[in-house]
Amino acid sequence: MAAVTTGIVVEPGAGFNGLVGLLVEESDERHARGSLAVRREVMQPWGLVHGGVFATIAESLASWATAMVVGPEGQAALGLANHTSFLRPVSEGTIHGLATRRHRGRTTWVWDVDMSDDEGRLCATSRVTIAVRPLPPGSPGA
Repeated sequence: MAAVTTGIVVEPGAGFNGLVGLLVEESDERHARGSLAVRREVMQPWGLVHGGVFATIAESLASWATAMVVGPEGQAALGLANHTSFLRPVSEGTIHGLATRRHRGRTTWVWDVDMSDDEGRLCATSRVTIAVRPLPPGSPGA
C-alpha cells in the first residue's frame, strides 16, 4: 500500500492531538510518521518535554495508521496498551516519531514507535497495542 501523505495537524481545540500539536506527516498500513514542535506547553516544570507527550505521539501514530485501514471496514482503532521508555531528554526543537507495525491481527495490532530529536538521536521508544473493535451503531463512519 502506498504511503498517504497527510500533513494533517488537528486544529487546536479539536481533540487531544490538536491540543499538543501533533503533525501526522504520512501513514500507511505498515508505518506512520509524525512530528511535534517542542514548546513551553508540552514541558514539565524542569524544562524537559513531559513523558506523556512521548506516549501521546506513540499512541496517536499507531491509532491513526490502524484507523486508516480498519475505519473503512466499519471498525474502530482504540488504544489498549502503551509502554513507553524514555532514553534521552528533549528540551527544544522537534520530536520526530516513526511507528512500525509489528503485528496485524483480527482484533489487535501491535506497533513499535521510535521518537528522536532533530539530531536523529533516539529519545524514547514505545510498544503500543491497538484494539480493533466494531464501531457502535450510529457513530460517525458506522
